[in-house]
Amino acid sequence: MTKNKSLSLALILLITFTASGIGGFTTTYFKEPWYSQIILPSFNPPSWVFAPVWTFLYILMSLAIWKVWINSFDTRLLKIYIIHLVFNAMWSVIFFGFHQIGIALINLSVILIFIFIMMKKYFFIDKISFYLMIPYFFWSIYAFVLNFSIYKLN
Repeated sequence: MTKNKSLSLALILLITFTASGIGGFTTTYFKEPWYSQIILPSFNPPSWVFAPVWTFLYILMSLAIWKVWINSFDTRLLKIYIIHLVFNAMWSVIFFGFHQIGIALINLSVILIFIFIMMKKYFFIDKISFYLMIPYFFWSIYAFVLNFSIYKLN
């Protein structure tokens, strides 16, 4: 990763939104008719909510790691972020592609652990990065509860 601020931000956004693209592609092409046939909890949001929320969260998490990167050039933390993105993208593949609700729940547990680790490290490097991750952390907890509820209902 380069030390040039603009280029490093562009690369981080590209990497992050590649993960988003994998998840979005899988969801678009493998969600139906399966998803319409499973039992969903009453607090399941409408489908249109997910794209804008995730877009916002991907921007926030990109800005968070970018700020950490330009403040520390910590390649190990950048690797953790990228590995976390692999798990993030794989959730959609597991849940919508393979229809494996329980395995997706385990994957989401791993994502939450990664988020917690990153936030803990961000706190000491760049407080703004820590705060930028809070919406992602809480949305992921909500996603965990939602995934768990779908698992129990089906």
